[in-house]
Amino acid sequence: MRCVHKFTELEADVGVRTEIPENEIRRQRDIMARIAEMNAAGRERLALVDTFGCQQNEADSERIRGMLREMGYGFTEREAEADVIVLNTCAVREHAEKRVLGNVGALTHTKRAKPDQIIVLCGCMVQQPVMAEKIRRSYRIVDLVFGPQALWRFPELLERVLTERTRVFAVEEEDGSIAEGLPAVRQKGVKAWLSAMYGCNNYCSYCIVPYVRGRERSRRPEVIVEEARALVASGYRDITLLGQNVNSYGKDLSEDVDFPRLLRMVNGIPGEFVLRFMTSHPKDAGEELFRAMAECEKVENHLHLPFQSGSDAILKKMNRRYTKADYLALVELARRYIPDLVVTSDIIVGFPGETEADFLETMDVIERVRFDALFTFIYSKRPGTPAAEMDDPDSREVKQARFDRLIARQNAISGEIHAGYVGKRVRALVDGVSDRESGLLTARTSGGRLIHLKGGEQRIGEFAPVEITGCNTWALYGEICE
Repeated sequence: MRCVHKFTELEADVGVRTEIPENEIRRQRDIMARIAEMNAAGRERLALVDTFGCQQNEADSERIRGMLREMGYGFTEREAEADVIVLNTCAVREHAEKRVLGNVGALTHTKRAKPDQIIVLCGCMVQQPVMAEKIRRSYRIVDLVFGPQALWRFPELLERVLTERTRVFAVEEEDGSIAEGLPAVRQKGVKAWLSAMYGCNNYCSYCIVPYVRGRERSRRPEVIVEEARALVASGYRDITLLGQNVNSYGKDLSEDVDFPRLLRMVNGIPGEFVLRFMTSHPKDAGEELFRAMAECEKVENHLHLPFQSGSDAILKKMNRRYTKADYLALVELARRYIPDLVVTSDIIVGFPGETEADFLETMDVIERVRFDALFTFIYSKRPGTPAAEMDDPDSREVKQARFDRLIARQNAISGEIHAGYVGKRVRALVDGVSDRESGLLTARTSGGRLIHLKGGEQRIGEFAPVEITGCNTWALYGEICE
């Protein structure tokens, strides 16, 4: 893995955008056709794609399923039936890696019963050289390994496994590229993920993402708008624009289009749908973003704005490039533009060297912002990142105790905020089934708050007025107002 300890801010902000030529995409499509012809003989071939990690991994899996379909594979949820099993992995936390390796170990039984079964590991976890080598040595049942940057080459890599009957590893270090024109199979339903950009230039000291997903590169705005238009035409009603830091969108493009401008472009697509985005970085979010959110009627009033720590000392060690005061001022500005804004965030507890005083600064941010919800994590050491070599004197027990205090306070705040919804009527998008036996559906408010309500499944995909009748810490309960 490359040395990461002496990066500079300039190095983190520089990158070269590369787009895969059309002739290379056509070559992959030709390979898909060849494999489909091979699969046409005999019984139907089946594939299983299992996804770990973030929404970007979900979006990547949609491309993987699209390519598999073009190669003649149907889909199954049963490992024993699958001719190809793809595990799309995450490297953000150690727990996710252990889950993946546990699942791989369990596949030994299906591989023994079905020796021609092909097992594929892809995604962020395997882009780490240490992990790729561990798989090479210790998990011999894995036939194909490729990182996020090689996803567009999946057909040619699979063809090598099929025709040469050899193990293939494609985890070379590279900054990444843009590959357009790949097929996708999206999950049926209301929600769709739409990648606006890939990679990250921020190099937060705890984070492995820039080293496994490459540098920031933006998709062309006209391609994003056309894909969004197609999603709306296909019946998707909840579209989320994805990027590790969406506020950096467009910096590598020749066009004069930044993220607020992109929001306005997608918002202008005719049709009834809502538009969300994630994730924002506080150092890049600002007034133009909040103005676009306020003025675009389809952009939902939800801002996911990770702050990670309330301590300026810890933020500096994290290389976050903002202060506690900066963050609080940013939330205040956003709420001036959008008074009913729902704010959610990420927090890391137990970063190396965090003291009780540092932790109390984080608790102070929670009290002052009053987040609707938080995604909270105890620090997970990622080999190859600067934080992995920092002194970390506190025990797991100390970190767990602080974590529990934080969760207890945030749960109380979330409960208080949710109680304020009771008796109110909100516009919500009915988006799925909560419990078929009890006839409960799920819906989302404009701010993304989960509602459980009764109704027939034909209501899924509808926008409906909902009266909120109850709540708990994590969700609301309501009734559709006819």
